[in-house]
Amino acid sequence: MENERRSFWVRALDAVAGGMAALVLVAGATAMAWPEAVKAALPTKCVPWLLGVVMFGMGLSLRGRDFALVLRRPRDVAIGVAAQFLCMPLAAWAIARALGLPDEIALGVVLVGACPGGTASNVIAYLAKGDVALSVTMTACSTLLAPLATPAIVLALAGATIEVDAAAMFLSIVKIVIAPVVVGVAINELLPRFAARIRGAMPAFSSVVVAVIVAAVVAASAARIRDSAALVALAVVLHNALGMGLGWCAGRLFRMDGARRRTLAIEVGMQNSGLAVSLATVHFASMPLAAVPGALFSVWHNLSGAVYANLCARAARPGSPGGPG
Repeated sequence: MENERRSFWVRALDAVAGGMAALVLVAGATAMAWPEAVKAALPTKCVPWLLGVVMFGMGLSLRGRDFALVLRRPRDVAIGVAAQFLCMPLAAWAIARALGLPDEIALGVVLVGACPGGTASNVIAYLAKGDVALSVTMTACSTLLAPLATPAIVLALAGATIEVDAAAMFLSIVKIVIAPVVVGVAINELLPRFAARIRGAMPAFSSVVVAVIVAAVVAASAARIRDSAALVALAVVLHNALGMGLGWCAGRLFRMDGARRRTLAIEVGMQNSGLAVSLATVHFASMPLAAVPGALFSVWHNLSGAVYANLCARAARPGSPGGPG
């Protein structure tokens, strides 16, 4: 009976974690339908704290040995992280120029592009039969570099038209991202039994928290989202597609095998969009639409990543004629 009960909860948690895109869609729709009620329950000032919880969960999934790949395969990791912080920011800038995006939306797209890899990318890399070790290491390394890289990129690409306080942004990323990740890693190393007990529930819990973040952001700008939803959605879809395509091309350029090319496509195209939302909320409160591209990206990159992983997995089956990667 005890085993059956445990099995039920494991399946339930897996279902919640796997249904993050659906949860986010429901949260966004609820916020659009009843924005005032959601705003009262979820003020945007709670967003950084919620993201900190998600990043703590990421830290619990990491061990010191996850960084050993940097020493064993420095070339692969360096190529991947460089692609992460070059391809997505440049794609964001190009899309903003090509579509003539208003400053608020353009800033939001740039913020997404300047952020490190998303935590869901590791699962997508596994499903796509990519190089999971490389995926985990790229996510960890880009996250640790984010306090320096993200403010510098935003300042370079948006500082000419919008006032950007890079120093304040650096401190925010340290508090919202680095500190919770470090605490999670420390608990994983020092208290492995305790970490193991709660680690299994963290993906599902994080999925719910991301949905709550999206609800808070959408509710805060519901009326303006209605006026610009199509434009933001187009920018988000193009940004994700360009990022994945450029990541794959970077792997091809440096003669990586199929598994590593797929991993670069996923890592570059899937961003920590929750961080983009949090930075927009904290540092650009006078421009509420800046948080919207990150909120929509949270939905879209999980959907596109799942489709890409499915295509890759089918292509890898015996007798398959081939496919992406």
